[in-house]
Formats: sequence, structure tokens, C-alpha cells
Amino acid sequence: MKTGTVMTGPVMTRTATTGSRHLANDAWEALLSAHAVLMKQFAAEEIWAEVSMREYDVLYTLSKCGEPVRISELHRHVLLSQPALSRMVDRLVGRGMIERQPDPADGRGVRLSLTAAGLAVQREVGRQHARSVARGMTAGLSRSELDQLEAICVKLAAQPATSSSHANDESKGSRQ
Repeated sequence: MKTGTVMTGPVMTRTATTGSRHLANDAWEALLSAHAVLMKQFAAEEIWAEVSMREYDVLYTLSKCGEPVRISELHRHVLLSQPALSRMVDRLVGRGMIERQPDPADGRGVRLSLTAAGLAVQREVGRQHARSVARGMTAGLSRSELDQLEAICVKLAAQPATSSSHANDESKGSRQ
């Protein structure tokens, strides 16, 4: 049996499946499509005047850290290249939202943390963004589906960074 997909609005839906590789790729494409639709909705919100969505992501990530972190640690948690993240950190430092401090364990290193102003911006934008996210996620999903989605995403995020060669063979055709 051949795998096929059809476009139904902005989301692709599976019409038939022939194995785990096709199912995995169909699931991946559906996840990417849902992400794109939601991100466009969130980007259209009028809450991004003081910081961009990417800047907010950096502020949010730093707000979740219990202590100052190196840029390499921050890089693991944001979807930016290392050079782009370094430039963004420079801009946010210049705007007084992030501060650099010497790494006590390594005098050559620098650790990053939010300033009081950065935390205030993160919290203000975060409250508004949280409402947008709640609207976007609850518009089409039941409580049970939200619980399932969270469990699935937590499970996927907990996977080790490297996969077995079999898993790599299975995913060679996936969109990246």
C-alpha cells in the first residue's frame, strides 16, 4: 500500500500508511505544519513591541535558569545559530535586559543572566503570550488531547541527542 497525503487547509493529513518510516515522516510534517500555523498566529499578536519573538525566547530561557549560564548552555535551548545568538545577546546586553558576569569557575568565561529590567519585560510579554498560547492550543484540542500532546512532546524531548544508526536510516527522508 502506498502512503499519500492530502492538503486540508494548511495541514497535511495522512490518507494511507505503509510502515513506521512513512508514519514517522507524516507525523513530523503534521507537527511542523501545526507549529508553523501557531507561530504565525502568535507572531500576529500585538505583544512584540518591546522585544521580538526570538528575543523573548532568549529572555524566557534565561528566566528558567536557576543561575547565570554560559552562552553555550543557552544555545542548547534556543533555536538560533551560535553567531546569531551571540549577536542577540550583545543587543540585549546593550538594551539592559541581560548582564554578563565572570564565570567563577573559569576566569576566561562569561555567564549570562537577566537583569531586573529583562525579567520585567519577560514577565509582561510572557503573561500576554501565555494567553495567546492557551487560546491557540485550546481552540482545537480537548483537555485529554492536550495531556497526550504534552506527554508525547516530553518523551520526544527526552531522547538523547544522538540516535542509533537504524533510527538515522529510518529518518533520512524526513524534512529538516
